[in-house]
Amino acid sequence: MQLRRIISCAMAGWLVSMAVTQAAEWGLKKGTPAIKSANALAFGPDGILFVGDSKSAAIFAIDTRDTEAAKSAPNVPGLNLEIAKLLQTSADKVTINDLAVNPTTGHVFVAVTKGSGADATAAIIRVADKVSQVALTDIPFQQTSLPDAPEDKDVTTNNRTQNRRNDAITDLAYAEGKVFVSGLAAGPSPSSVHQIPFPFSDGINGTSVEIYHAAHGRSEDSSAIRTFVPLNINGEPSLLAGFVCTPLVRFPIDSLKPGAKTRGTTVAELGNRNKPLDMISYQKDGKTYLLMSNSARGVMKISTENITKAEGLTAPVKDGNTAGQPFETIKELEGVVQLDKLNDTHAVILVGTASQDLRTIVLP
Repeated sequence: MQLRRIISCAMAGWLVSMAVTQAAEWGLKKGTPAIKSANALAFGPDGILFVGDSKSAAIFAIDTRDTEAAKSAPNVPGLNLEIAKLLQTSADKVTINDLAVNPTTGHVFVAVTKGSGADATAAIIRVADKVSQVALTDIPFQQTSLPDAPEDKDVTTNNRTQNRRNDAITDLAYAEGKVFVSGLAAGPSPSSVHQIPFPFSDGINGTSVEIYHAAHGRSEDSSAIRTFVPLNINGEPSLLAGFVCTPLVRFPIDSLKPGAKTRGTTVAELGNRNKPLDMISYQKDGKTYLLMSNSARGVMKISTENITKAEGLTAPVKDGNTAGQPFETIKELEGVVQLDKLNDTHAVILVGTASQDLRTIVLP
């Protein structure tokens, strides 16, 4: 028994030492990240969690110290209710902004806003054998700021008032040693994508992106990407990006030059009066698909077949019609607001409004 305790203590010490070494290798140092808003999440190497903070116009890399593998698939009825209890508030004051699965453990991490307006605070929640809040004091982290973010103030244009800083970061993804960030930047062509090498480098301007919006029948560069996935198709690394109302656009990563402007290829129009909420890519039966959740048009399973050969839409698509890449709506997945891939065969989804359930599903 004593020998077992000694071995257990030695293993625990070794794991802590390994975690400290890995954090140092990635440039993370102990401190307290001043996260003002948690808008988007993505995992990188060695279980490092990236947090997009629009209010601060910053991206944080955090060592969550999440190393033990999940004991079961994530399933939590009324997750937002559980989070409200944990944060000692009511469910109507809890907003789940994003979720991400740690690929090394299978645990789910959730970005939360508690309250609203000037009183809003951010929290990161971990869903494992229990629902708990990630401690953000005295942890290894690194951060970088977006140098071209919009000012944090209300601006009225065409009788519409908005604070563009709120959309400085709309989605995150890690690929090819970089953190890709979508959102709005300052300037006349605000829709942008940043590519930030990790460990972080400062002062990297975004690429202004333009699209042909078939439902509107015009070119646009003012609406932010709402959700995207990096995807290597036929050897060509690309971003596939969903915009409001609902064009799906492909951007070759080679075309995303810092400080420049590029035009994407609109490979699909998925219907108007709709906002894409989240998107993942996966393979099934030897083919690659996208799974996109939407505010008004359900969950779409979108084919990527011949997507790199598509010339793109250049003519209007009116009356809520669709065009381009074929897709099907998965009726069994009604009400999904967030999703992430758990493994090669399963995904995690967040379903509902007043009571939001976390569920594990088979990829369709």
